[in-house]
Amino acid sequence: MIISQPAALSTICRPRRMIPRHEERLRSQCESTKEWTNSTMKSKTASVDEIRATQLITAIKTPYLANGKVDLSAYDALVEKQISAGVGGLIVGGTTGEGQLMSWDEHIMLIAHTAKLYGDQLQVIGNTGSNSTKEAVHATSQGFAVGMDAALHINPYYGKTSKTGLLAHFNAVFDFGPTIVYNVPARTSQDITPDIMLKLAEHENFAGVKECEGNERIKGYSDKGIVCWTGNDDEAHDARYEAGAVGVISVTSNIVPGLMAELITSGPNPELRDKLLPLMKWLFAEPNPIGLNTMLAMLDCAEPVFRLPYVPLDASLRTRGADIITEIGLRHTPGDKILHLTDADFILLNEW
Repeated sequence: MIISQPAALSTICRPRRMIPRHEERLRSQCESTKEWTNSTMKSKTASVDEIRATQLITAIKTPYLANGKVDLSAYDALVEKQISAGVGGLIVGGTTGEGQLMSWDEHIMLIAHTAKLYGDQLQVIGNTGSNSTKEAVHATSQGFAVGMDAALHINPYYGKTSKTGLLAHFNAVFDFGPTIVYNVPARTSQDITPDIMLKLAEHENFAGVKECEGNERIKGYSDKGIVCWTGNDDEAHDARYEAGAVGVISVTSNIVPGLMAELITSGPNPELRDKLLPLMKWLFAEPNPIGLNTMLAMLDCAEPVFRLPYVPLDASLRTRGADIITEIGLRHTPGDKILHLTDADFILLNEW
């Protein structure tokens, strides 16, 4: 259950009734001077332009304890490594962070926790999207209420809708604050086509698009003034320096945040790109976040706990991953060792 929207303070202090004169002063002290409703709530921490200027955004991993609960201590350690490496923002509870396996209670809690502890050091972008417009609206209002800087929104998946329905869905959430639209047809099986994106971009809170349909699409948007982040790590270098993307929303930066920051912010560097490509390909050998979860367990940065249906990469891939990290340099990762885990070391949970 998500925390209910606060009511006006006057309704909390006393029921409506005729108030004697001697009580008028007390009543005025209990009343709020501002209305705070779903339609008027705005983020007070980041502007649309500030979100648009954020080049490297990490889709942060959510680590777990052995009982399946969120491991906040391990999470904080990962976030602090991101900050020290110069990462500009985090996606909290995205696909990589397994928002799809979280209750909304967990989801909003993690957004609030991140904003409270680290909101003054990077942009906190909550994945509050849903294929239910009602849920997306509710979660987004709550995310901004607890301090997130921007929202990430996907188009409705499985229960797909029409183009008119897509416009209505996104416009229902835009009013709350800065919003990044996420286009990933490989997961939703529905492309947000350029004609729709151009209409969405007319809203003042449209910050840009996380685009997974390749650099040609990104170049087309960039030429029209639409801010883009590629969602494909292996295309990030060329998206940034050839297609006009502002940067990347990255999975790989969980593992090598400093190198990804260098890749995206320090100018063209094909040599560094090629050095990181084997890691990028390894991370996506199976659907994300399987590779990332496996690697962070191997680096001893997260307990080897998987919420099903995710399971670790097999032993041969784990061996290859360890070799890749050795080649890149362990010092570039958030860990200080590589654990050679066996299948028996992993905990797979079917309830939590």
